[in-house]
Amino acid sequence: MTIRRVCVYCGSRVGGRPEYVEAAQSLGQALLARDLELVYGGANVGLMGAVADTVLEGGGRVTGVIPQGLERREVAHSGLTDLRVVSSMHERKSTMASLSDVFVSLPGGIGTFEETLEMMTWAQLGIHNQPCGLINVSGFYDGLLNFLDHSVKEGFMDAENRELLMVAPEPGDLLDLLEAAYGAHSNAV
Repeated sequence: MTIRRVCVYCGSRVGGRPEYVEAAQSLGQALLARDLELVYGGANVGLMGAVADTVLEGGGRVTGVIPQGLERREVAHSGLTDLRVVSSMHERKSTMASLSDVFVSLPGGIGTFEETLEMMTWAQLGIHNQPCGLINVSGFYDGLLNFLDHSVKEGFMDAENRELLMVAPEPGDLLDLLEAAYGAHSNAV
């Protein structure tokens, strides 16, 4: 079994370094090269817009999921293959998870952190068994990774649960890790 859809969590802003936008575009190109569909938060701004536009410009499929309350604020992308407007953030996250095979996080803010950690928590609890990973652009996630390691050291998290979050500095490298984990899981089932 192979990956078909990749859920991407990322910022509705572009951040303060050109590397962030470059990574979003590189991820979009990597998805296109592997013929993978993008599932994301549905906005046309920030890194969200950058990854979606890259996939769309390359002829790929993009499904966006956006809550009614954010449809105007985040400026829903009007050019998507499939735009789903849902009633709440909870429904957004649930819908995105149900549509996706793996989860990838680019740099972002609190929403991105929360979504990343929630998918990691769901994996820990057995709610899903899809691989989760983040692209650590220019060390953006070093602090979070150190904190997770600290949580293991302090006895609040098992090392095996910390390993649920795969990390790579480049999109293609992370997709390789996620594909291997997804394939290993599929063969074990």
